[in-house]
Amino acid sequence: MILDLMAMDIWQSVIHEVTNVLSPHGAVGADGITKAYAPSDYSIHFFLQLAVIIVTCRVVGWIGQKFLGQPQVVGEMIAGVILGPSLFGLFFPEIQGAIFPKEMKNVLYTGAQFGVGLYMFMVGTSFRADHFKSKGKSAFAVSLAGITAPALLAILITPWLLTIPGLFADGISRFNATLFMAACIALTAFPMLARIINERGLANSSLGTLSLTAGAFDDAVSWCVLAVVLATFGAGPGVAVLAIGGGLAFALFAILVGPKLLAPLGRAVEARGEMSHTVLAITMICFFVAAFIMDAVGIHAIFGGFILGTAMPRGKFVEELKTKVEPFAVIVLLPMFFTYSGLNTRMDMVNSVSMLMVAGAILVVSVLAKFGACYAAARFSGEDNRTALGIGALMNSRGLMELIIINIGLQKGIIGLPLFAMLVMMAIVTTVMASPVFELVYGKKARESGELGAVPDNAST
Repeated sequence: MILDLMAMDIWQSVIHEVTNVLSPHGAVGADGITKAYAPSDYSIHFFLQLAVIIVTCRVVGWIGQKFLGQPQVVGEMIAGVILGPSLFGLFFPEIQGAIFPKEMKNVLYTGAQFGVGLYMFMVGTSFRADHFKSKGKSAFAVSLAGITAPALLAILITPWLLTIPGLFADGISRFNATLFMAACIALTAFPMLARIINERGLANSSLGTLSLTAGAFDDAVSWCVLAVVLATFGAGPGVAVLAIGGGLAFALFAILVGPKLLAPLGRAVEARGEMSHTVLAITMICFFVAAFIMDAVGIHAIFGGFILGTAMPRGKFVEELKTKVEPFAVIVLLPMFFTYSGLNTRMDMVNSVSMLMVAGAILVVSVLAKFGACYAAARFSGEDNRTALGIGALMNSRGLMELIIINIGLQKGIIGLPLFAMLVMMAIVTTVMASPVFELVYGKKARESGELGAVPDNAST
C-alpha cells in the first residue's frame, strides 16, 4: 500500500512537471501568485519556438512553392503571420500563448535581428559593383522615382486618412502623418527583394543589381524619414541627425576604406585554399560591429550587414563564407525574423466594408506609387519595356521591412491598430504578387531565350 501511494505521488509529480513545463518557474511576484520567468524558462521556450518556427516555415514555404509558384521566402513570411495572433492565436490562443509568451519577445527579437542582418551581409558579398556602375543612371532614376511618387501620393491620400477615426493617433500633425505614410509606401522589402533575386537566379544579373541598389537606397531614405517623424513627434532632433549623419559616415567609410582594410582576409583565404576559423571569427566580429553601429545610430542592423558585405573580398573568400555561414542563416536564423513580425500582426482589425475599402485604396495607391513610378523611371532612363516591367515588379515588394517600420509607428503611438492591419495587408499582397508578376513580364521569356537560367534549386529548398 505504501509503495502504491509512493508510486502514485511520483506519477502525479511527473504529470505536474510535464504539464507545466512551459509555465514560469521563477520567484513569486508581489501578488503572491504570479511567477517570474527563470533563466531556464527562456531556453526551454527558445528551443521549442525554433523547432515550431522552422517546421512551419518549411511546410508553408513548400506549399507555396509547390502549388502557388512562390519562392520559399514568401512562404516563410506568411508562416510568420500564421504563427501570430491572426491565425494560430485566434484558434488556439492558450497553446499559442504558451509557446510564444510575451516575456519571450525580446529574446526572439534579438535572434530575428541577428538572422536578417547576417543574411543581408551575405547578400552584400554578392553585390556586383561593375553592374552598378554600368546601370548607375537607371538605378538613380528608379530610386528617385520610388521615393518621389510615394511622397506625392502620400500628400494626396493622408488628409483623407486623417478623417477616419482610429487610423492615426489623436493629435498627430498632417506633416508627421504624411511623412510616415510616404515612408511606408516608399519602402521596398530589401531583405525580401534580395531573397527573391537570389531565388530567381538574378543575383549576378544587371537587373538584379539595379533593383537591389535602388531598393537599398529607398529603404535607407525611408528609415531616415522615419527618424525625422520620430524627432518631430517627440524624440528630439538628435534622432534624425544621428541617423542620417551616422549612416552616411559609415557607408562612406565602408565603401572607400573598407575594401583595403579587409583585403588581407581575402589573401589569407586564397593562400590557404580555405577559410580558417580565425578568418571566420574576424569576419563575424566585423559583421557584429557593423550591425551595432547602424542599429546604434537609428537606421537598422541589416544595412550595416549589407554595406559591410559589399566591401568584403571576393573570389574564394565569398565561396567559403557562403558554404560556412549561409545555410544556417537561411534555414535557422532568418525565419525568426518573419515570426517576430508575425507575432505583432492582427489581421482581424480590418473588420468592416468601409475599412476594407480604405485598405483597398491604400493598396492601389501603393502599387501605383512603386510599380508604376519605377517602371516609368526605368523606361525613361533607357531600359527596354520588358526590363522596366521586371524592375517595377521587384521594387513593388514590401515584405517584412514594412512590418518593422509600422511596428515602430504603432509602438511610438503614431498609428492605430486598424491602419497597422491595413499596411500589413498591403505588405503581404505586394510581396506575394512580386514573384509571379516578375515571371510573367520578364522571367519566363528571359529563361526561354537563355538570358536567365532555370530557377535555382534553392528556390524550393
